[in-house]
Amino acid sequence: MKNYFTLFLLFASFTTFAQVAQEIPEPPFIKTVQFNASSTSGTSLPILQLGSSLSLSFDDIYGDERDYFYKITHHNADWTESSLARSEYMDGMDNVRILNFENSVATLQLYTHYELSIPNQMTKRLTKTGNYLLSIYDEEGELVFSRKFMIFSPQFNVGAQVKRSRDLQYINSKQVLRFFIDSGDEVIINPKQNLHTVLIQNNNLKTAITGIEPQYNIGNRLEYRYDQETAFWGGNEFFNFENKDVRAATFAIKSIELKSLYHNYLYSNPARYDQPYTYNPDINGNFLINTLQGRTPLTEAEYVWIHFSLRHPKLLDDQSIHLYGNFNNYVIDNSTKLEWNTRTRRYELPYLLKQGFYNYNYVLVNKDGSIDYKNSLDGNFWQTENNYQILVYYRKPGGRFDELVGLGQTNSSQITN
Repeated sequence: MKNYFTLFLLFASFTTFAQVAQEIPEPPFIKTVQFNASSTSGTSLPILQLGSSLSLSFDDIYGDERDYFYKITHHNADWTESSLARSEYMDGMDNVRILNFENSVATLQLYTHYELSIPNQMTKRLTKTGNYLLSIYDEEGELVFSRKFMIFSPQFNVGAQVKRSRDLQYINSKQVLRFFIDSGDEVIINPKQNLHTVLIQNNNLKTAITGIEPQYNIGNRLEYRYDQETAFWGGNEFFNFENKDVRAATFAIKSIELKSLYHNYLYSNPARYDQPYTYNPDINGNFLINTLQGRTPLTEAEYVWIHFSLRHPKLLDDQSIHLYGNFNNYVIDNSTKLEWNTRTRRYELPYLLKQGFYNYNYVLVNKDGSIDYKNSLDGNFWQTENNYQILVYYRKPGGRFDELVGLGQTNSSQITN
């Protein structure tokens, strides 16, 4: 009996160690999470070079100046926690209170705006490349939300290009990412086991492609020339709106109403799956905060109820329509679900957003919570302009963690056959 109990403890310990880190979405009272490398504007997936700085900001619409703390953990390529001690990847300390916060000024919706920069006086620098998870806790030690970020060192050269699919079934709807990894003078030992790649479209980790092995090598250059294995749905250009002047209609805003807060009613969007592709410049799902009602958008911008509307026939009960974009880190939940309006015969949703410029689109969600990318509401077009990133991880012989040794970037605007 003692042996069985020992085996159980070992299994439980291994299971706990092998847990994969997941991002925890922010609760309804946390809004406008902006997380990026400090050298970039707006919000994007933070992939920064070793030695660069990182910035996080968010609003608490309770506006009661509560205390928030942050923790940073290091992870392997598959997002299991690495075996490194905190002192091995961090110079300084975390589990520290966020000291930089400020209340909103002259806004209808009160909120407290928080900002965190890394490195700072307590967390002097992060010393290892790889995957990281930044977790925000309240004063009672409860996890509020978390976000992933990556730190790389350009040890390997990564080149990429976007191609049309060679499969005639998908030639008009998919984009194929082909790339190579050149390690220079370093010999990659057992790349099928020690080398890992992650392919990302438009900063969205939820649609990332992983587990792709090299097809062949030329010297120290590994080639990845797959078709369907590295293919993404092309999608369509994002819709957008701007309400930096909360009291004036724009090209996308049909009408404005002032109640306890401002309400902006957008022009109804069409479902574009049966329409020809039309190029429309966008920022690939991201957003920017801005206002004309004050000099400091981060604390003087209003929160506005944005009323979204989609022209689409009523669906069966096994599918639903959701609002989708980086404004909430591409999360699908009850707050993003559009409801059928029997009077207007459209799908509609009010959603609270801070003033600014936003990209968004709509997705079909199956009963099990998965997104139906194939039968997209907006269609899939090979011409769509999308950003792509390739992350390359390598665990050297004897290494204790997966180093992020290369970053490749390309855009489908130069897609070829």
